[in-house]
Amino acid sequence: MASLRGKPPVLGWLEERLALEVFRSLMEHKKVPRHSATMWYYFGGITLFLFGIQVATGILLLLYYRPSASEAYESVQFIITRVSFGWLIRSIHSWSANLMILAAFIHMFSVVFLRAYRKPREVTWLSGIGLLGLALGFGFSGYLLPWNTISYFATKVGTDMAASVPLIGPALGKFLRGGEDVTGGTLTRFFGFHVAVLPALTTALLLVHLFLVQNFGISSPPKVEEESRKAGQAVPQMPFFPNFFLRELMAWYAALAVLGALAAIFPWELGEKADPFGAAPAGIRPEWYFLAPFYTLKLIPSHVWFIEGELLGLLGFGLLAAWWVTLPFWATKRDGTERTRLLTGTGVALIAYLATFSALGYWK
Repeated sequence: MASLRGKPPVLGWLEERLALEVFRSLMEHKKVPRHSATMWYYFGGITLFLFGIQVATGILLLLYYRPSASEAYESVQFIITRVSFGWLIRSIHSWSANLMILAAFIHMFSVVFLRAYRKPREVTWLSGIGLLGLALGFGFSGYLLPWNTISYFATKVGTDMAASVPLIGPALGKFLRGGEDVTGGTLTRFFGFHVAVLPALTTALLLVHLFLVQNFGISSPPKVEEESRKAGQAVPQMPFFPNFFLRELMAWYAALAVLGALAAIFPWELGEKADPFGAAPAGIRPEWYFLAPFYTLKLIPSHVWFIEGELLGLLGFGLLAAWWVTLPFWATKRDGTERTRLLTGTGVALIAYLATFSALGYWK
């Protein structure tokens, strides 16, 4: 009780009941490594900030959205034409989803190049990969909700790809679509995934991820650790609060400025209402974060020896994903040394592949 003396009664009452003193002590003792690559640490917080924007704007859209094939398109049209600033809220929601996934990818690759996956942070890496997968799930499930022509046929292509997965494909495709084809039932099911299942999983995994980051702290790059060891000094640190926290706030402010500019200058278009019995328009393609695998599958011949090309491609992507997920376990040898060249080469090659094939998938 002595720590509450001399403070305003209301503040003292809150600190005593909410254990704010423990939180303050945690913030005072938390440190962040300070070096030339510290800026890359901000992208984890930027991803979290954009997720918060997603939640806030999603709740506002839920006030008017109706998840049925007969009303979904009209409800979105009502939001962007009749609701005050509805077009802006929807545009912010759509753009923040894309920026969140972009920030998550940047955060993932920064973890790789800064070697932040090393012991004892393997589970932190796995939880982060899980969160990236959930973010992609948000993008995939939310894409269908406006029930427009592009989203309908893109979802049809995506669920057909899922149905081609060996062994579990047919059951997986039926589970996603709620039947044999993309229908109004699929829309309702994707809506449930988007607003209930995925948010619940993301919240749980996010708490685990933040706990692990807090428990093990932020890793320093091996080069910085080695230089400090040679100099006989500890790795330079900065207090999380207020030093790093204020810098993170400025990063959020910059992200908000970019988001606001994109939403206002390039409002997200609605397009035409989906017609399940109509012909698919030319040039159907998924969102940019699925373009690289989509274009790769298009390049694979229909049959390679006795295997269907699409099946072979999906098997390849599955093996690549498994190899990437298990990165902390093969990137370090048993003696503790790292496979630096292999890891760096893999990271650079994967970035080059994603950038090149995404661009080719967009322009071709």
